[in-house]
Amino acid sequence: MSAPPIESSQLHTEPRMPVTAIDDRRGTGGMLLFIATEAMLFVLLFFSYVYLAHGHWVWPQEEPPKLIFAIPLLIILLLSSVVLHWGETRVRQGKQGRGRLGLAGTIFLGLAFVGLQGLEYRDHLKTLTPQTNTYGSIFYTITSFHALHVMLGLLMLIYVLILPRLEPVERPPHRPFHNVALYWHFVDAVWIVIVGLLYVLPHL
Repeated sequence: MSAPPIESSQLHTEPRMPVTAIDDRRGTGGMLLFIATEAMLFVLLFFSYVYLAHGHWVWPQEEPPKLIFAIPLLIILLLSSVVLHWGETRVRQGKQGRGRLGLAGTIFLGLAFVGLQGLEYRDHLKTLTPQTNTYGSIFYTITSFHALHVMLGLLMLIYVLILPRLEPVERPPHRPFHNVALYWHFVDAVWIVIVGLLYVLPHL
């Protein structure tokens, strides 16, 4: 005698495994490790700048970079971090729509940063190029390297924005909004150092 047929509703009776504490932290831990490696790269670049300058912050025969671009760029990134933090706070309150609004606002400000930095490069390249001398090489290396990180951060933000649910979610990444926020705040912090070292200090 053959066994009775199994109904389709009985094929998947096991409940989904809950997100454990270690799963919740794993993505954040990975992002922190990634940020640590990127931070070391910037530390090496900053050390190279200091070493090449030999303490003479106004490089011989070189005018300091214009603050007319650097300060607005700094304000844009700082404002983007505030907007992103606001969005993350709304997500924690269960307000997914406002969280997405915060993401969209951050993406807009990030694109504005990239566009304004392009204008700065167009102006600065009139008098200094990466091939001009050592100063031009290290200046554009540091600033363009940071710009690439901004673009990577924008791609991360766009990815999180199109997710069906921001967080928490049952499948990795469990905390996508929080993890991308950590990276974006890191990128903003690096720009603060860049403005202080490459832009403001030569004017003092």
